[in-house]
Amino acid sequence: MTALEVLKKYWGYDSFRAPQDEIIAAVLEGKDTLALLPTGGGKSVCYQVPALMKEGVCIVVSPLIALMKDQVLHLRKRKIRASAVFSGMSRHEIDIILDNCIYGNVKLLYVSPERLKTELFRERLTKMNVSLFAVDEAHCISQWGYDFRPPYLEIAEIRSYHPDVPVLALTASATKKVSDDICHKLDFKKGYKSFRKSFSRPNISFLSYDDGDKEGKLLKICKKVSGSGIVYVRNRKKTKEIAELLQKEGIKADYYHAGLDMRKRNARQEAWINGHIRVIVSTNAFGMGIDKADVRFVIHIGLPDSLESYYQEAGRAGRDGKRAYAAILFNRRDASRLKQSVEEKYPPIDFVKKVYQNLCDYYSLALGSGSGYSFDFEIVDFCRTFRLQPLHTFNALRILENEGLIVLNDAVYLSPRVKVVCERQVLYELEVSNRQLAPVTQAILRSYEGAFDYYVRINEKQLAATVGLSVEQLRKKLEQLQKLRIISYEPYKDKPQIMFLLPRQSNKSDLGMNVSAIAFRRKVSMEKARGMLFYVHNKVKCRERVILEYFDERSLSNCGHCDVCRERERESLRSDAFDLIFEEIRNVLLKEPKSVRDLPELIKAGNQDVVKAVRWLTDQGLIRENEEMKLEWAE
Repeated sequence: MTALEVLKKYWGYDSFRAPQDEIIAAVLEGKDTLALLPTGGGKSVCYQVPALMKEGVCIVVSPLIALMKDQVLHLRKRKIRASAVFSGMSRHEIDIILDNCIYGNVKLLYVSPERLKTELFRERLTKMNVSLFAVDEAHCISQWGYDFRPPYLEIAEIRSYHPDVPVLALTASATKKVSDDICHKLDFKKGYKSFRKSFSRPNISFLSYDDGDKEGKLLKICKKVSGSGIVYVRNRKKTKEIAELLQKEGIKADYYHAGLDMRKRNARQEAWINGHIRVIVSTNAFGMGIDKADVRFVIHIGLPDSLESYYQEAGRAGRDGKRAYAAILFNRRDASRLKQSVEEKYPPIDFVKKVYQNLCDYYSLALGSGSGYSFDFEIVDFCRTFRLQPLHTFNALRILENEGLIVLNDAVYLSPRVKVVCERQVLYELEVSNRQLAPVTQAILRSYEGAFDYYVRINEKQLAATVGLSVEQLRKKLEQLQKLRIISYEPYKDKPQIMFLLPRQSNKSDLGMNVSAIAFRRKVSMEKARGMLFYVHNKVKCRERVILEYFDERSLSNCGHCDVCRERERESLRSDAFDLIFEEIRNVLLKEPKSVRDLPELIKAGNQDVVKAVRWLTDQGLIRENEEMKLEWAE
């Protein structure tokens, strides 16, 4: 089939969105390819379509477990064979999945980056017929990016197992520096292709409000703008508080964060997607992979860490092309808190080493042991045991993760899974010899297609009702079947996971950590925080232009509908000529204060325009008079 025929058969679309078709063509030519497609640009189709057209299995590297699970579920619903391997799975389950990729007809295998370096994965990789390496969230490979993850550096190494297989790198937000770094770190071959869709979202009005009453402003927006929305907040506690505030005002709202159990998360997500809930209040755990086109507003209460993460989250608004709004509500405390959070993210190295040693002691790991081990992890209990402060500890764990010593995942919600591991003849004999267990295996085979080939997710409540048992009785029967080696049974799991990537290190060194690289990442994080602060404090330049220029994209005109453009329109200051006047006034006053009379002589513009610009900048609080009655730049 052609690419278009595959798209039509499995997804029901008659055409690709630009530049999906060009990206797919480059991949089919065997070219290494970089695809920079903003949020909602349809990145997954760019590797899923070629995967179905080529012989073999497409290996998709992704850091997001929830997204991997969703993708596999959706692909299987379309009758596409897909599997995923990530932390929290048993070795036996991983073993079967990798065998299916070699001997079965699995078309897409999703793997978390930390799995790439395991001996089990690399051994099986050599035997696989790999059609394509797809690297999702590719910005994670760059220290210049906003979400650097060292396990991504392993990807270039696994290319040596299949040197002729192309790599497709995908990301929604990357500057030119990050894009170049992605191509370099993934060892792209000469003649590689690069596709970049414009970051411009002309239907989104970008707004920023420095407001002491953030909650009052939120209510005004929710009441003024109809349709569904997302409200992002900084912590889990705040999600519930804001949702309850909206509910009291008659707005159908609910909250969402990674600490909720899977059933609640799924139920609330579905209720919002289907319009039963109008507003979902969430941490940044919400939104990845959710394709809801009619989101009319995305509001951030407080400041995101970077313009990259903000643009990705704000871009969930208005995917249907209709007018939508992306607003940030903040105050001075939020600005100082952002700088403080960057400081806190990089605790002293001695504290990081202490947390690592405590962690190894917590799981009784001997020196030189533990590589590849995965454990349930409760940070509250861990901190209580060693009398550690939770926030500082969490940040130390993230440093250890970034240095490739461990992997820390939020709660891994894994549904109960079963796989039939015996021959069909054994099942037949069971039906004759054991009338208590036979109905369970029969119900599994009737209800869950593919149970002979891979682990299938089961609904224990439904299955129990089918065979006339309580859930507890069913679980005991499943355990019996496992002991008899009829099935392999993986019960429900809902604990955060920690995985040791390396054997326990000696505390006499810096644990192999690159201290100078940590200092560099701290500097990059601070620069990104400053970029975020410039964006929200800016009152002169079109907000969309600020975003586009941050991503190295030149814009020749203002958007006309952000809060800055609307304010300027009221003062008849719309033209690009005024942008140049503003910039000149800023450059002059940053050097030294000047009187109002001096400015027109220093600025290449008419007196009236300069006076109008000075009045505007004064009203916005960007310039002020000092004690000598001279104008100075106030920022």
